[in-house]
Amino acid sequence: MDINFINTAKMQVGNAQMDAVKQAALIAPKNEKALREAAESFEAVFISQMLGPMFETVPIDGPFGGGNSEGIYRSMMMEHVGKGIAGSGGIGIADQVYNILLQYQEASS
Repeated sequence: MDINFINTAKMQVGNAQMDAVKQAALIAPKNEKALREAAESFEAVFISQMLGPMFETVPIDGPFGGGNSEGIYRSMMMEHVGKGIAGSGGIGIADQVYNILLQYQEASS
């Protein structure tokens, strides 16, 4: 599969997720807890997507490795690792997204 196609698809997913976060900010005005949760959720998804290529380099071997279930398990594991990293302070994306969402709310008020 073409790597440019995959990167474009991931970027479109990321843009759609950011649009959803912006909409959440506009729907729930002045709810800072909801904004913080949306920002952390966005960071968790970002981290999970960032970890994807790293896990693609891990070899699949052994009597129980491979198959469709391996791909499903890895995607679930990356999702939980991303949530864990974001929930324990993350890499700073949630703070930036939170500030941007606050700006959107103030502009829409």
